[in-house]
Amino acid sequence: MDDLHWQSLLAAESGQGRDAQPFATPVYWAALQDSGSAVASTGWRLQLVTVWQGTPDTLCAACALYVKTHSYGEYVFDWAWADAYARHGLPYYPKAVVAVPFTPVPGPRLLALDEVARQTLLQATLALCEQQGCSSLHMLFAHSGDIATAEASGLMLRHTVQFHWLNRKPTASPTRFANFDDFLASLSQDKRKKIRQERRKVADAGVTFNTFRGHAISEADWDFFYRCYERTYLEHGNAPYLTRAFFAQLAAGQPEHWLMCVAYREGTAIASSLIAINSISENTEADNSFEKIHRVAFGRYWGALERVDCLHFEACYYQPIEWCIAHGFDRFEGGAQGEHKMARALLPVRTTSAHWLAHPAFADAVDRYLQRETEGVQGYLEHLAERSPFKKMP
Repeated sequence: MDDLHWQSLLAAESGQGRDAQPFATPVYWAALQDSGSAVASTGWRLQLVTVWQGTPDTLCAACALYVKTHSYGEYVFDWAWADAYARHGLPYYPKAVVAVPFTPVPGPRLLALDEVARQTLLQATLALCEQQGCSSLHMLFAHSGDIATAEASGLMLRHTVQFHWLNRKPTASPTRFANFDDFLASLSQDKRKKIRQERRKVADAGVTFNTFRGHAISEADWDFFYRCYERTYLEHGNAPYLTRAFFAQLAAGQPEHWLMCVAYREGTAIASSLIAINSISENTEADNSFEKIHRVAFGRYWGALERVDCLHFEACYYQPIEWCIAHGFDRFEGGAQGEHKMARALLPVRTTSAHWLAHPAFADAVDRYLQRETEGVQGYLEHLAERSPFKKMP
């Protein structure tokens, strides 16, 4: 399957009101493979599942399926499920995952021209999992259309919570923020004060920022970013998932999708954050009914070579939010988990994954567990809704 076939599916997804993100492009998948970041030797064996029809053959649907020997790099945790299998003397691995490796960003997983093709693709994927002896299939952080198809096919749903910032004043007639001060004015007094104090600490430490986009990000900038990214992982006792070669391919193949914030002190770069950007499609899904989404930024990676109080908040939240306001972006996704993000006006959003387990008894047990977990997630969302960082509307 060549890039043109894959791009035709991405175009169809955009036409159906879904985000055509940089994470779903052939360039991104090739970078993961060619750089050795997500390959069989690291526990990610890629298989493309496709559906073709007609004469000449037309690609109707496709998905990237990974057969895995571990559960790292997914952000929807099933370690307890693997442990339960082991305690009963059953193998949990290999398992299958339809997801973007190391990327907890909601997006299209079953690329298809229409719903019939999407259903056919899912059934073909499940059949492949059975043929290869996979214990389970996990479709992670999927769009609502994919989730609806999965639920109709009997897959179990699992919900988690992320935090996203919206460029929208919380008023009866919402409009975008004019600038960062306009955004601060919409917050409750304590949250507004907290953010100003955090930004002041960074400024008083002599830290300044430059933001680079696309081709303006030099190779030296990418080298420095990778040093920061690598340091973050090494400080936690782990090797980084992604290689320097991975980012080199992104810089060469899709530079327009990347934004880099670099922090300086006394003229020396000390920290960096990397943001993915998408300014292509609309999104009219029910769970994002606040507006049609045209421009979205995704907080991805960060790291620092020096410690400065509140530098993480500035590099990963305030600088990207300020950039989004200045450039008319509609949403900034702050990544997985992190209730502390609410104090920075990133609001809770429910994300959904779909799961199939081959073993009937384990599937039944997991289904009961997920029903209880779903009730807990709903209660958590209701609790968070009572703690809005914004001023109460009159």
